[in-house]
Amino acid sequence: MSAVLLTTPATAPAAEAGPWRRAARRLRRRRGALIGGAVVLLFIALALFAPWIAPQDPIATSWGSIRKAPSADHWFGTDEIGRDVLSRVIWGTRASLLAGLVSVAISLALGVPIGLAAGFLGGFVDGLISRITDAFLACPFLILAIALAAFLGPSLTNAMIAIGVSATPIFVRLTRAQVLNIKVEDFVEAARAVGNPPLRIALRHVLPNITAPLVVQATLAIASAVIAEASLSFLGLGQQPPAPSWGSMLNTAKNFVDNAPWMAVWPGLAIFALVLSFNLLGDGLRDALDPRQR
Repeated sequence: MSAVLLTTPATAPAAEAGPWRRAARRLRRRRGALIGGAVVLLFIALALFAPWIAPQDPIATSWGSIRKAPSADHWFGTDEIGRDVLSRVIWGTRASLLAGLVSVAISLALGVPIGLAAGFLGGFVDGLISRITDAFLACPFLILAIALAAFLGPSLTNAMIAIGVSATPIFVRLTRAQVLNIKVEDFVEAARAVGNPPLRIALRHVLPNITAPLVVQATLAIASAVIAEASLSFLGLGQQPPAPSWGSMLNTAKNFVDNAPWMAVWPGLAIFALVLSFNLLGDGLRDALDPRQR
């Protein structure tokens, strides 16, 4: 009687990693994105722990320390009424990050459902939404944000609303374009053939497959929102004094550039570093979430 030899593979094939796990693996190979993400996390930590990190009260004045150059007591110097610039830069991180995150959240909450309806329903609904979106896009983003902020009134909350509404058309157009590409795929046609209602198809089959480009656009939009908030605060339409904001600090510093350049250098560098970091992170996410990348 011959023995039956049962052979098994030496190693079982590993289960294929999910798309988000593959994206994370690709992201780890992009040094620029990792550096950008690390700097973003640093700014988030500064915003969260500002009361414990800031060396002094950001709104406390000292008439004996007016426009003092950087020193051991004031690492970034002081401003026109003796406030510590380092403390104000740290606390100003809160306003910039809050404006970026909340504004983009508003844009996503408004733009994604509208774009989803336009792309999925088509016909008259698509035409109407597309024409309204084109009308908004005809006006430059920052000009529209300034107009809305001036109409709503000067405050950080109104500035975030103005920036969020102004950026909504970008997400409407992106969502619509992605839905038009996805809704003709075989799996969507199969879901429709078995009798799934349109709302279920849109939410369960279409929306999850357009999240990757939305995440990338949201990351890049945060950088634009940070610049917009600084611009509105510079014009007096954003965070109101004496609360610290990088834009309002630059507005004050423009009058003392010759005598106290450090008043403009540090908030300017903070804006530059945060915006650059979000752009690097967004570029890395775009490559990592691209299914054509290895």
